[in-house]
Amino acid sequence: MRLTPEVIVRAYAGGVFPMAETATDSDIHWFEPKRRGILPIEGFHASRSLARSRRRGHFRFSCDGDFTGVVRACADRPVTWINAEIFGVFEALHGLGLAHSIEVRSPDGTLAGGVYGLALGGAFFAESMVSRVTDGSKLALAELMARLRRGGFRLVDTQYLTPHLASLGGIEIPRHAYRTLLAEALEAEARPDLAFVPVNPDREDGAFWS
Repeated sequence: MRLTPEVIVRAYAGGVFPMAETATDSDIHWFEPKRRGILPIEGFHASRSLARSRRRGHFRFSCDGDFTGVVRACADRPVTWINAEIFGVFEALHGLGLAHSIEVRSPDGTLAGGVYGLALGGAFFAESMVSRVTDGSKLALAELMARLRRGGFRLVDTQYLTPHLASLGGIEIPRHAYRTLLAEALEAEARPDLAFVPVNPDREDGAFWS
């Protein structure tokens, strides 16, 4: 099956997501884990040490400033499930206003961290994160969660629970519980126009989290 934006939207709305074995593998495999990783939006709280890291690093935060660059950085690792077809369909979804990225940049403008994913209704499907400096991905995730709260989103799907996500408040729930949360989130009246504005105009660093 060729991946198209329509295929992706239907699959994610049904609780299924695609992955490739490697970046060079053209085969797409579909997954619906028995236990699903999620990040409770209201339960996410940035640590004091992360706030200190942000202040020391003088980082700048933005949304959708370089979607392609964030996805490319996420795929730039020895083991990745992002092949060319997945890369291409998410670029198309970004063009449709459905896929979004958060960028964290160092003072010299280089990418320090980022996260990207798909927004449907009140659900956000976080696809992948990247960290180029210490705490880079955590800073990006903190910004994403603040934006999703601002936009009234109800669910952040991380697909699987990793030790890194668990340290940030991520949990696992059974498939049936996930399906219930997903159905509710898809019907929620979220405000992507509030969640995905380019920067916070009221903050010099452009961030929505504090």
